Amino acid sequence: MSLPRLEDLRELDGARVLLRLDLNVPVENGEVRDEARIVAALPTLRWLLERVGLVAACSHLGKAKGEPDPRYSLRAVAAALEAALDHPVHFVEDCVGEPVARAVAGGSRLLLLENLRFHSGEKANDEGFARQLAAPFSHYVNDAFGTAHRAHASVEAAARLFADGRRAAGRLMEREVAALRRVVDDPEQPFVAVVGGAKVSTKTAPLMALLGRVRRLAIGGGMANTFFLAQGLEVGRSLVEASELETARKVMDRARERGVELLLPGDVIATDDLDTPSVVETLAVGSVRPELMIVDIGPRTRERFTAALADARTVFWNGPMGVFEKEAFAAGTMAVAEAMAACSGFTVVGGGESVMAVHNAGVADRISHVSTGGGASLQLIAGGSLPAVEALEAP
Repeated sequence: MSLPRLEDLRELDGARVLLRLDLNVPVENGEVRDEARIVAALPTLRWLLERVGLVAACSHLGKAKGEPDPRYSLRAVAAALEAALDHPVHFVEDCVGEPVARAVAGGSRLLLLENLRFHSGEKANDEGFARQLAAPFSHYVNDAFGTAHRAHASVEAAARLFADGRRAAGRLMEREVAALRRVVDDPEQPFVAVVGGAKVSTKTAPLMALLGRVRRLAIGGGMANTFFLAQGLEVGRSLVEASELETARKVMDRARERGVELLLPGDVIATDDLDTPSVVETLAVGSVRPELMIVDIGPRTRERFTAALADARTVFWNGPMGVFEKEAFAAGTMAVAEAMAACSGFTVVGGGESVMAVHNAGVADRISHVSTGGGASLQLIAGGSLPAVEALEAP
């Protein structure tokens, strides 16, 4: 399969392009608080505006539940997009029907349609809704990698309504898929993965898939506590998933079977309270007292994880090493971010909180690829399908 690129689009003179973006940005009091996703969309927007007659951007925002909700209107995003792009943006009060038809005929070159999730057909991947959405347009481009793992109408059903040469991936989608497929299909060895975050249950499939590819797998964050408990080690009041103890044992067994070096923390930072700690201690794993909770990896573990990345030719990282949003417990996550930046191999940060971590550490520009989609990147790493990508690549 080959992902169609913008350059593969044909008959662009006067074309009307439906462009799926990920503009699910934080909006407070009518103002966009973080424009990172808007900025990520600009290269594709600029390329299209130089070559086609009209671009109609569409996106979801927030947790709209199939009906209009002013809290989740994209109107504020239209103003932010116009400022970032330095190009007029005409906001359309719906994403289908007569309002869109009027706007398409109105002479504006760039439209932003209202929240897709104001219609229940979007999340239901309803073909009728997809046909309504696609009807005014001659071409389709998807640049919303963050939603690529969802079989929703605007990313799956709508894409299949456009013929070869009239649908393509945008610049961001193209980069994301190329980088992650490089990790999945042809990782240069030694390949090292670092996986953290709160729960084992959300990352079981990626963990199992990685064990078939990596030389080393380092596990930190709250999910490491479940591995400790699975070995009969004391974890105090730490976050654990008692229902995932067998999964943790399977991961450890699979690592041994495949000769993968499994790196679990040997020392941890523990505290009595996240917000107002009276005790913060560095302890050996298994020495956590009942009143304490694990909140970060310890200094010796930071050194081990850093050393594990030093000679890597490929690295994939997803998930923080502790409660990194609290500065007092961010040292482990920051150490991994710095080690990623220092690594001379191909480094990929797989979305989610890890992206925030590399930005907080000031090293994002030293990472080979920083993914915008945590769920989508994990699904691809796990060997799962991405409905949006499959729809673009369909014959």
